[in-house]
Amino acid sequence: MSRVAHPAGPRHADVLPAEHPPAPPQDLNALYPEIWPGSARRAGGVLTVGGLDVRDLAAEFGTPLFVCDEADFRQRCRGYREAFGAQAGVFYAAKAFCCRGVLRWVTEEGLGVDVCTGGELEVALQAGVPPEMITFHGSNKLESELARALDAGVGHVVVDSFEEIARLAYLTDPPVPGRGARVPDRATANGNANGDGTGERGAVSRPRVLVRVTTGVEAHTHEFVATAHDDQKFGFSLSSGAADEAVRRVLACPGVELAGLHSHIGSQIFDTDGFEAAARRVLGLAVRIRDEHGIVISELNLGGGLGIAYTPDDDPADVKVIAQNLHEIVRGQCAAAGLVMPRLTVEPGRAIAGPGTVTLYEVGTVKDVDGLRTYVSVDGGMSDNIRTALYDAEYTCVLASRESAAGPMLSRIVGRHCESGDIVVRDSYLPSDLVPGDLLAVAATGAYCRSMASNYNHVGRPAVVAVRDGAARLLLRRETIDDLLRLDAG
Repeated sequence: MSRVAHPAGPRHADVLPAEHPPAPPQDLNALYPEIWPGSARRAGGVLTVGGLDVRDLAAEFGTPLFVCDEADFRQRCRGYREAFGAQAGVFYAAKAFCCRGVLRWVTEEGLGVDVCTGGELEVALQAGVPPEMITFHGSNKLESELARALDAGVGHVVVDSFEEIARLAYLTDPPVPGRGARVPDRATANGNANGDGTGERGAVSRPRVLVRVTTGVEAHTHEFVATAHDDQKFGFSLSSGAADEAVRRVLACPGVELAGLHSHIGSQIFDTDGFEAAARRVLGLAVRIRDEHGIVISELNLGGGLGIAYTPDDDPADVKVIAQNLHEIVRGQCAAAGLVMPRLTVEPGRAIAGPGTVTLYEVGTVKDVDGLRTYVSVDGGMSDNIRTALYDAEYTCVLASRESAAGPMLSRIVGRHCESGDIVVRDSYLPSDLVPGDLLAVAATGAYCRSMASNYNHVGRPAVVAVRDGAARLLLRRETIDDLLRLDAG
């Protein structure tokens, strides 16, 4: 095998990509606390989470298995709530990981929920999330989804296109003689200006709308998760004037109320510089709204996207520092623009769900490739973690079922699907005595792994189990062959 391309071009299958694997860690058995769940430990060399031996979890629930540290998840909810304070709003982005059990934790910890489809909305409602604590996102909300959201009384709808504004106008069109309203009048619990649930119950309220603004701010992240540049599908562009026009159209709808503005610049972001630039541009629009329409926005939603540590090289900021910086940014921009400070809202998803979950896999094959690296195939893959194939995501992986004093072996953790791109961890050092049957644990898989899982090659999606204080509870059961065949009409 060669890493040098033939002069006439790379020859199929015998040229390796030029790459530079990282140096091996000093200790293959170490668990860096910034990466692993708060309760992760080694006991007798074996990884434990929530006080439970991963070998026991694998035996009871099977592998692949998502193991969620409930205490870690709840602590991160409380951390955001305390850092941003009672006057701000914190809404968990359900797209990171959504199930009824987790959304109940979110509600119990005092956070709202951000949903972006009718399916996520129904999970939130069935979990008992108060409708006024739900924000409804999405780049193409179906009319039926909007009608359901309005009927349920969701706290906010974030509009993303002129078509959505038209759909809202149609659905909230006031009744005329001989024709009822298209959406039933709703008794609401979010009637006050802050939308925090303290309004007079029973008062009929118009749905509160946030206009999503595309600020043109560059987020230092992967192209597919950067959401504020003009050439992408989300929001209304500031530079083109579309955002100003969207505000005009919302204000022209008698059945809705303009609550404020929304901006989301991307995901897996480690600093607040982009938020400062975005806030300045969004508040410039707020000034124009005041000057043109005589209206002062009451809410500013800066979205989510704050990063977490996947490897020892990642260095995310503390949530208290983030909250302080964002408040200072908005306060300073408002003072400079002569605006009243709006209510600040954020939407963390990955930062809450990501670090507290690990994925357990069983090793199936260990294949050395000409001394270059060892391919370690596990019983899952891109069907339970598409992020590596989709975003070139990096992860930390350890031998979980035992400790080892063997030397480091450069490994690529791959799945069992029929794709050469079926990679879970591109470069990882594992003990050279690794054998089939060993358990591996991949850290920080709580966000966008199970929620983006598929049935590729007709593989069932893994179970998710919550662990806490030595007890395990199933959140989502493993899919079976019967589940996969249930929709097959043939």
